[in-house]
Amino acid sequence: MRLADLGERICIIGQSGGGKSTLATAIGERLGLPVVHLDQYRHVPGSQWHHRPDEEFVELHDSAIRGNRWVIEGNYSKLMPRRLQRATGLIVVDISTSVSLARYYRRTLQPMSRRVGGLEGTRDRLSWSMIEYILRNTRANRQRRRAVFEESTLPKLFLSGATEMQRFCRRESIDPP
Repeated sequence: MRLADLGERICIIGQSGGGKSTLATAIGERLGLPVVHLDQYRHVPGSQWHHRPDEEFVELHDSAIRGNRWVIEGNYSKLMPRRLQRATGLIVVDISTSVSLARYYRRTLQPMSRRVGGLEGTRDRLSWSMIEYILRNTRANRQRRRAVFEESTLPKLFLSGATEMQRFCRRESIDPP
């Protein structure tokens, strides 16, 4: 499957620290698509990852997917069916738990780190609850994303591992995450 086969409304899902945000930004730049980072819609800018009210998040999400062209990254499984209904392509990023943890540590421990898709005015901080979330939920979430991939009739890509993601990026002439 080639990037061009995914159309102009691409949905990217995957685990925390898997490179979804960086990949979405690279694809957006390559194809000239607006990029939506759902974490920025779900959380209050300038906060330490405090949730917006549910109805506000749903409205921001639904407004974004009504657009004709986009690449949207993020999971938020309750809203995923709406997103997939409008999407023209799906990418599932499946990175190992150890790589996810390493990336999470790096983005929280590097001074002056500003991650792609992060909250404006917020620097990520090391959180034991996030580490626990990655360790506890990655396997079950990986199985759910695999099921979404298998059930989807959209043009789709399953990028298993950092090496496969980099190979895809090289083949498609996009800056790799």
